[in-house]
Amino acid sequence: MDLDFSEEQDMLRDMVRGVCADFAPLEVVREMEDDPVGYPDAFWKQLAALDLIGLTLPASYGGSEMTILEAAIVYEEFGRSLAPSPHFASAVVSGGLLVAAGSDDQKQAWLPRIAKGETILVPAWMEPGNGFGPAGVQATATPDGDGFVLDGVKWHVPFASSAERLVVLARAGDAVDLFLVDPAATGVTLAQQLTIASDTQYTVTLTGVRVGAADRIGPAGSGWDTWSAVMDDALILLAAQAVGGAQYALDITVQYSKDREQFDKPLGAFQALAHDMANAKTAVDGATLLVHQAACARAEGQPVDQLAPMAKLFACQTYRDVTAMAQQIFGGVGFTVEYDIQLYFRRAKQLQVTWGDNRRLEDLVAASVLDD
Repeated sequence: MDLDFSEEQDMLRDMVRGVCADFAPLEVVREMEDDPVGYPDAFWKQLAALDLIGLTLPASYGGSEMTILEAAIVYEEFGRSLAPSPHFASAVVSGGLLVAAGSDDQKQAWLPRIAKGETILVPAWMEPGNGFGPAGVQATATPDGDGFVLDGVKWHVPFASSAERLVVLARAGDAVDLFLVDPAATGVTLAQQLTIASDTQYTVTLTGVRVGAADRIGPAGSGWDTWSAVMDDALILLAAQAVGGAQYALDITVQYSKDREQFDKPLGAFQALAHDMANAKTAVDGATLLVHQAACARAEGQPVDQLAPMAKLFACQTYRDVTAMAQQIFGGVGFTVEYDIQLYFRRAKQLQVTWGDNRRLEDLVAASVLDD
C-alpha cells in the first residue's frame, strides 16, 4: 500500500480544512449545539459550490465520483473540525442507497439535487430498544392496495427537520424494505432528541403513513442487503471522521501539556502523562493506517466486509480513549464549556455508539473471520 498521498489529494485536504476553518469553526459548532436545524447554511452552500457534497456520487448525476480514499480525506477534516452538516446522512448514506438500488426515476429525481445540496434526504433506521442488525428493524410496511402503510418509531434520525424525504427501513413480512417518506405526510411526527453530543437528531413516529409502490427503493425484500452494502462505505468514512477528531484532540492536549505548568515544570515533563500521550499517538497512528488501508482497498474494488467494521471499531475506540486521556490531562477545566476538548470528548462517545456500536461491529468482524 502506498502511504503517500498525491499532490491533488493533499490539495483536497488543505481546501477542506480551510473551508471548515472559515465557515464552521468551533465557535459555530458551539452555536449549532441543540439547534433544531443543526448546521450552518453558509457552510453547506460552500460545500456545494466546491462540488464537495456529491463526493462519491456518479458524475452522470452531478457528483464528483471520487473514490472512498478521497472521501476519507474529507471526512478526516470533518472530524478534525467537528463540522456540523447533513453530508453523511444525505450524500453518503441516502445518496448511496439510491445509487445502489434506486429506480431510474428515483435517481433522476433525487441524486442531482442531493449532489448540488438543493435537497436533503436522511435515513430513518434505529428504533427504541432494538439493535443494529436486521432484527432491529421492527417498523412495519403493510401492503395496502397499490402501496404500503408504514407504522413504527425511529430514533436518532439526523437532521430530520431539514429533510425533504426520509429513507425509512421497514419490515414487510420477513424482509426489510427501504421507502422514501415525505416527513410532511399525514401520520409523520418529529420530536427533537437531545444527545450527549448536542447534535441535531429526531424521533420520527410513523402512524398509518401511506406510501406508493414507486416509493420503495429496490426490489421487494432487498432493503437490508442494500443497506449493508452502502454501510461498508459509510463505516470507513465514520472511522476517518474518528481519527481526524482523535488526532486534533491529541494535538491540543500535547500543546496544553507544554503550556500548563505544575510544580514548576510543564505537565508533559511528568513521565506518566508523557507515556499516556505516547500511547495515544501510537493508537491514533494505528487507527489512521487501518482507515487508509480500508479506504484504499475499497477504492481498488477489493472486499471490505472485514476492514470496514474493523476500521470503525478501532478508530472509534481510539477516539474515545484519547479524549478520555485528554480530559485527565486537562483536569477539571477540560469539562468546562470554554475549553474545546469537551466538544471532542462528547462527540467521541456518540460516534462510537451510533451507526453500529462495538457489539454490532464485533459481530461483523467475527462473521468475516469465521467465514474464512
